[in-house]
Amino acid sequence: MDPVRNPFAPGAGQRPPELAGRDREVDAFEVVLERVARARPERSLVLTGLRGVGKTVLLGELRSMAVRRGWGAGKVEARPDAGLRRPLSAALHRAIRDLAVQHRAPDRVEEVLAVLKAFALKANPDSAKLRDRWQPGIDVPAAQGRADSGDIEIDLVELFTEVAELAADVGTGIALLIDEMQDVQPADISALCAACHELSQSGAPLVVVGAGLPHLPAVLSASKSYSERLFRYVRIDRLDRSDADRAVVAPIEREEAEITPDALDALFSISGGYPYFVQSYGKATWDAAVRAEISDEDVRLAAPEAESELAVGFFGSRYERATPAEREYLRAMAELVGGRDEPAPTASIAEYLERRPSSLSPARDSLIKKGLVYSGERGLIAFTVPHFGRYLLTQE
Repeated sequence: MDPVRNPFAPGAGQRPPELAGRDREVDAFEVVLERVARARPERSLVLTGLRGVGKTVLLGELRSMAVRRGWGAGKVEARPDAGLRRPLSAALHRAIRDLAVQHRAPDRVEEVLAVLKAFALKANPDSAKLRDRWQPGIDVPAAQGRADSGDIEIDLVELFTEVAELAADVGTGIALLIDEMQDVQPADISALCAACHELSQSGAPLVVVGAGLPHLPAVLSASKSYSERLFRYVRIDRLDRSDADRAVVAPIEREEAEITPDALDALFSISGGYPYFVQSYGKATWDAAVRAEISDEDVRLAAPEAESELAVGFFGSRYERATPAEREYLRAMAELVGGRDEPAPTASIAEYLERRPSSLSPARDSLIKKGLVYSGERGLIAFTVPHFGRYLLTQE
C-alpha cells in the first residue's frame, strides 16, 4: 500500500501505539493536575519500564495535558555525564514563559526570572574564565541571595518555591517532567527529592513527573529513604492483546484499509506487545502489503525488513556502545536465558564465563550506567531492552 500514507510512520497517527492502552495513566494525571491546582496534597509521579514501552511518548502527552490546563510545563532529559542545573534552568524558563502570558504583573514574573538566572549561573565552575562562562539567555539581572548558594539542595528548594508561587498567582501549577531520570547524578537526585519533600509539606502547586528504567525506584530510595512517600510509582509495561490490536487496527481503519485476524495474531506474536515493536512491524507490514486487506502473509514478508531496521537503529546502536568486555557479559546473559526477556543470575554469568564474580563487577556496573542492563533484585541482572537477548544470539 502507499508508503506515503503509512499510518505507522512516526508522527503519522492521531494516537501512536506508544499511547494505546495508557488511558489509566492519562486519567490519573488529570486527577493529579486537578488536586494540585486546588492545593490538595498529592505525590509526584514516576513512570518506570523497559525501553520501547512508550515512556517518553507518554511523558510528552502528560506535558501537553498540563499545558492545555494552563500550567507552566518544562521537560528535561537527564544525562549521566551532566549536572541538572543547566537543563533544569532551561525547562523552568519555558514553564515560566507559559505562565507569563497569564500573569498580570510583569514585575513579578521578572523577579522569578531573576531567581532562576541566579540558580542557572551556578552551573558555571567558580574557576571558569568570563569568556567561557555559560549564559542562560534570561534577559534580567540575576537576583542576589536567592537560589544562588551553590548548594543544589538549598537552591532547588528556593527556586521551586518561587516558581510554584508564581503559578499559584494565576491559579494553576508547574509540571516538571524528567526523562531518563535514573541518569540524574546522585547529588542532584538527592536535592530533587528534598525539594519535592519540602514543597509537598506546603502544598505548593508543583509536580515532578519522572520517567526511567525499572531500577529507578531503587535509585531514588538510595538517595532519600523517604522517597517512597514522595512519589507514586507507575509501571509501564507491554500492551495486552486487546490494546495491541487496537494500536494496529485504529490507524489502519483511518486509512480505510483492513487487517485479518490471522495478521493480528502474527503481529502480536512477533512484537510481543511492546509499543515500539508494534509500530516498527506495523510500518513494515503496511509497506509490504499490496491489497487493502493486510494478511498474515504480509506480516511474514515484512518481518525481515522490520528486523533489519531494528538491528541497526534499536539494538545495534546500543550494542555498539559496549566495550568488548561488556559485550562478553551481555552475550553470556543472552546465552543463559536462551534469548528470552528474563533476568539471569549474576553468579551463573560468572560461572558461565569461568571468572570470579568480583572481576565482572566493572563490566556489569558500566552496563548499568549505560542503561543496557538493570538489577531489579539482588543477584539478578536483566536487559533494559526487550528482545535484546534474542538479537544478541543472532550476532557472530
